[in-house]
Amino acid sequence: MKVNGMPTRTIRPATDGLAVDVIDQTALPYRYRWLRLASVEDAAQAIRSMQVRGAPLIGVTAAYGVALAMMRQADDAALLAAVETLAATRPTAVNLRWALARVQTCLTPLPASARAEAAWREAARIADEDVDQCRRISQHALPLLRSCSGANGRLEIMTHCNAGWLATVDYGTALAPVYAAFDEGLAVHVWVSETRPRNQGLLTAWELAQHGVPHTVIADNAAGALLAGGGIDAVIVGADRIAANGDVANKIGTYLKALAARAAGVPFFVAAPRSTIDFCCPDGAAIPIEERAADELRLVHGCDAAGVASQLRQLPLAEAVANPGFDVTPAGLITALISERGSCPASREGLRALYPEERDE
Repeated sequence: MKVNGMPTRTIRPATDGLAVDVIDQTALPYRYRWLRLASVEDAAQAIRSMQVRGAPLIGVTAAYGVALAMMRQADDAALLAAVETLAATRPTAVNLRWALARVQTCLTPLPASARAEAAWREAARIADEDVDQCRRISQHALPLLRSCSGANGRLEIMTHCNAGWLATVDYGTALAPVYAAFDEGLAVHVWVSETRPRNQGLLTAWELAQHGVPHTVIADNAAGALLAGGGIDAVIVGADRIAANGDVANKIGTYLKALAARAAGVPFFVAAPRSTIDFCCPDGAAIPIEERAADELRLVHGCDAAGVASQLRQLPLAEAVANPGFDVTPAGLITALISERGSCPASREGLRALYPEERDE
């Protein structure tokens, strides 16, 4: 994708070969800046603080985090410590543990002297595969979205959180087919939920604006009324974990949109790569739900009158707050799951048909 007209990925090795650079997503949409990660601790903090966010990008960042650790020390104890440090950052997004397991499997048989170079290669391979998978997701999802467009050929899409290229290395998951539809000349318009309390929807609006895609930001609570009003053709979201039975964990508020879409008769699609599917997790009840810091809800972030990024306290420090980061949408509310291999019903049988090699897990 492009930022200010320049082709851009969300993560890239630094030119000196000693670090990786990532877009600092906590600065968006008010400021576009890059952040240098020079150690495994930097990578862990970037994931934990949501300077990088989105399940696929979290996994890639973790892979590079192991590579950074191996540059410092590469014995078995250091490898295990790096994996454990990164795995503890975010419990819900399964891509994190998937990427860490893959890098650890790659490095364990190697002598310590070969691990740093191999870790860099494997992290780069995971990043490139993510780009390719997202591109293929767009190819499989575009016909489904096109079939939902109204008689006038216009396509009104609703999404939630950020499942665009900022949440991956490039292209995105749920937004990849939206960009493809726009690029082929389809009249597409996106309804973007703000996604409180972290306001990831503002990132969606920012990247849609960079690409020139028409869109409108809405308050989260407006989604039901818009769906009931008959003006939305389809809802498409990403995922942080898909259980073996097709249940989906995604950013808090996704479940409410799925319920409203079902009541309104609007298709509800979930787009995600293989690394987001957890065949070892039987159903949504087994997915760990991250409880985020209470101050995410107590504080509101934005710009002051001078255009300077600032924060405002909307709740007293002592106010009790519940802040689950994700909810689970039951498979029965999902029209189809879309991956790099195609689309399928949100069911155990549907997922096994796309990934028959997982049958014995």
